[in-house]
Amino acid sequence: MSKPNILFLMPDQLRHDFLSCYGATFIDTPNIDRLAREGTLYRNAYSTSPVCVTARHNLLTGLNSIRAGVLNNGQFIRPDYEACGIGTWPALLSQNGYHTAGIGKMHFYPWDAMMGYDERVVCEDKRWLHIEDDYAKFLAEKGLRKLHGNEHEGYYENKGAIVHQHPFDCSWDYFVGDAAAHFIRKHDQDKPFAAMVGFPGPHCPYDPSPEYADRFDPAAMPAAIPEVEGEHPQIRRENINGNKRPWNGVDHSDFTDAHKAKIRAHYCGLIAQIDHLVGEILQALEDTGQLDNTVIFFASDHGDYLGDHNLIGKGHFFEASCHVPLIARVPGQPGGRERDELVALADINPSMIQTAGCAVPDYCDFQPLPGIGLAESAPREYLYGMMAGGWMAFDGRHKLCKYASGEHMLFDLEKDPTEIDSRISDDCENRERLDAALTREIMRSVLAARHDQLVYGTDLSGDRDFGQPGWQRTYPQPL
Repeated sequence: MSKPNILFLMPDQLRHDFLSCYGATFIDTPNIDRLAREGTLYRNAYSTSPVCVTARHNLLTGLNSIRAGVLNNGQFIRPDYEACGIGTWPALLSQNGYHTAGIGKMHFYPWDAMMGYDERVVCEDKRWLHIEDDYAKFLAEKGLRKLHGNEHEGYYENKGAIVHQHPFDCSWDYFVGDAAAHFIRKHDQDKPFAAMVGFPGPHCPYDPSPEYADRFDPAAMPAAIPEVEGEHPQIRRENINGNKRPWNGVDHSDFTDAHKAKIRAHYCGLIAQIDHLVGEILQALEDTGQLDNTVIFFASDHGDYLGDHNLIGKGHFFEASCHVPLIARVPGQPGGRERDELVALADINPSMIQTAGCAVPDYCDFQPLPGIGLAESAPREYLYGMMAGGWMAFDGRHKLCKYASGEHMLFDLEKDPTEIDSRISDDCENRERLDAALTREIMRSVLAARHDQLVYGTDLSGDRDFGQPGWQRTYPQPL
C-alpha cells in the first residue's frame, strides 16, 4: 500500500480495562475486539498528558506538553504556530496528497478552527452546550437541543449517571459514528483519506441512550480500588472542587460504592454504543472496498477513575487515568499480536505521518509504534508525563509521580498493580533514578520550548551582518 487510507478512531475518556480485548469479563466489545484480532494490541500504552486538550495537542503536533505550551484544558497552541515551523499531522498529510477530515470532537480553540484539516464535521464536548456546531444543527432539525446532565432525573443523586432523554440515533456518539460512515461511503477514491473520528463518549455525564441504559447490572461491575487514607488528600479535595464547577456541578464528597457501581454500569452502556458504531464504520469500509487499503488506529486520550482511589474523571498519573487502549490494524500484516513495549498515545502522530509516506519532523518528541512495519526507534527506557499540576517518570514497572500539591508517590506496578502502596519513602534507589531522569527531560523540554526566544544557533561573533546597525534577528525561529 503505497498510499493507504488512514483512520484514527478515538473515544474520549475510555479506560483500557473496560474492553473485552484487554481482559474485561463484564462487557463484550466485539467490534473493537475485531481490530485487536486483526491487528496489534499494545498492552502498555499511556497518555503522557491525561486530560483532553493536552493529550490532543500531543497528538496534533507531535510535541510534548511543555514544548507545545499546553499543560491544561485552558491553554492552546499559539496562533502563529505555522510561522514557528510547527506542522500539524493533518496539514502535513494534506500537503502530501491526502484528503484530511476531522469528524467529531477535536477540542480546538476556537472550536471551528481547521488546524490543517481539509474538512470537518464538528460535534464538540458533551459539556460545551452553547457551541453551535454541526451536531447542534442536526438536533435543531429534529426539534431537539443539547441537554445538560442536570436536566435529567437523578443527575445529582447518582453522581452524573443518568439515562439520556434523546434516543440513540440522536446521541452525540451516534451523530459522530454516522458522519464517519457517511464520509467513508462518499469518499472519492481517486486520492487517499486520513480521518480522525473523535467520539464525545464515554466521557461524563454517564448518559447512555434509553436503548443501552439497562444492559449492564451495577452489581456485576468490578469494585473500585479503595482510597488509601491520607495518601493524597489534596488531590482528593481538588477533584471534588473541580467537579462542583458549573460544567458538571456534581459533589463527590459523599461517594459510595453504590454510586461507583452505577456510574460504571452506565459507562459500560456508553462503551457498548461506541462499539456498535465502530462496527458500522468497519462495515462502511467493507461495503466500499476500502478496508483492505485502510490502516486503522484506535486509542483514547485518557481514562476515567470511575471511583478508583475515591476519584472521578482523570488528570493524574494513576493507571485508571493514564493507561489507555491502543490498537493498530494494518492490512496485510498478521493479526492477534500483542506488544509489551512502553508506548505513548502520541506515538500515533509519527505513526500516521510515516504510514502516509511523509517525513516525520525532526522536532517530534514521540516515535512510531513498534511492530507494524514502520521505521522503529530503540525501545524507550522511560515515559515522561507532563501537565500543569504534575509530572511522571515511568520505566514500565516503577512509576514516580510528583504533584504541585506536594504529594509525591512511587509505585512498583509489578508488586502493586492497584497503586495503593507508595514506596516514596523507602525505595531511595528507584526514586532517585527516576527523579534524575525526569529532571533531565523537564530541563530539556523547558529549553526547547523557548525556541521562539532563540537569537542564534551558532556563534555571532564572526558575523559581519550582525555588526551592522539595524540588524534584526529572525523571529520566530523555526523549530
